[in-house]
Amino acid sequence: MNGANMKKLILPIAMLLPCIAFQTMATEDLRFISYDGNQLAINKKQVGEHQAALNALTTLANKALGHAIDPVVNKTLLPASGNKHDYFSFGPYWWPNPDTKDGLPYIRKDGVYNMDTKTAATDKQRMITFASDVKNLGLAYYFTGKDTYANKAIEQLKAWFINPDTRMNPNLNYGQAIPGIVDGRGIGIIDSRLLIGVMDSVELIKSQLSDSDYQAVVKWYADYTNWLLTSNNGFEEDNWHNNHGTWFDAQVVAFSIFTNNIKQAKQRLRITQMRRIGSQFDIEGKQHAELERTKPWHYANFNLEAYNLLGHYGELVGVDIWNYEIDKHSLKNGYQFVAYHIVNPKQWDYNKDEKISMKTAYINMLTANDVYKDGDFKQAVSILKKDKDNQSSINNLLF
Repeated sequence: MNGANMKKLILPIAMLLPCIAFQTMATEDLRFISYDGNQLAINKKQVGEHQAALNALTTLANKALGHAIDPVVNKTLLPASGNKHDYFSFGPYWWPNPDTKDGLPYIRKDGVYNMDTKTAATDKQRMITFASDVKNLGLAYYFTGKDTYANKAIEQLKAWFINPDTRMNPNLNYGQAIPGIVDGRGIGIIDSRLLIGVMDSVELIKSQLSDSDYQAVVKWYADYTNWLLTSNNGFEEDNWHNNHGTWFDAQVVAFSIFTNNIKQAKQRLRITQMRRIGSQFDIEGKQHAELERTKPWHYANFNLEAYNLLGHYGELVGVDIWNYEIDKHSLKNGYQFVAYHIVNPKQWDYNKDEKISMKTAYINMLTANDVYKDGDFKQAVSILKKDKDNQSSINNLLF
């Protein structure tokens, strides 16, 4: 993910063969989209140096092997469409109204998670489980070569994207509904950010997929991307000026690259430059839309996670997100703001009631250190690596 070095290696390929691959290893016929293929190949050869991370990954992948296939048609509540193939979820920060007999309309409590929204009655938790399992299975297959991981991932992909009896319709018309208020909202699209990791695993296990199944999955993603860009919910999500807008961009770009629509990916990255960076970060790198939330540390880092991807995708197609600056507003400043508070945690002046986990910032600091080669980020990573959880983080296999 190193900006300057990767551009020299990747851009000529991207320009000449935009619909084939961006990072093709000499020994492996793989296309890497969200991952740095060169670094993964190095880590695979030297995997003994990352044994704790590999153990953590295979533990999760082994658990995934035991999970039942659980597609969207298994929910017990139906969306307003009445179609069990339509994804359906409730807004996580919405609660029954204590002032009405039927609890309607629901009321909002920012930052207070209603765990009832993650039951099997709707689809949020099953998508989380599905996406996490497929992501871990794909990575475990890459690093171990065990077919059992790829085979389980293929079962999941067929159930969610291919089998007409169980597949999910390519829309989120009914994501994050609010009982008594609305059947679905644009901000429900944040749920499908998890499909980025699924997409990456499709590429990692492609050698085990039939061509027809691979093309069927690509077609599903193409249809979903079209829905993102043409639906009213997509229009709403695109116009949020916080992490929702950023994650919308990340999905559109990722899925456009996956489905070989490079022009569309570039256009969306230009929107990231002009619409997101200048408005989301002030000259000190503060993200006011995230810092005003009840969980400012979480949301500031959550937004940067989307930029980790967008910056990398920009390298692939030749749109510089990492170094884009307008009136001294830049993405780098956003990373530096977080790094400063890792080094100086007592200087954090935002919601003191939030339980801050430094693990939240780990992948952001790994990314920033890899891209900018700046002492601030090196120091932040050094501090974070002392955390036991970070020492066994799967992210160590990616950098």
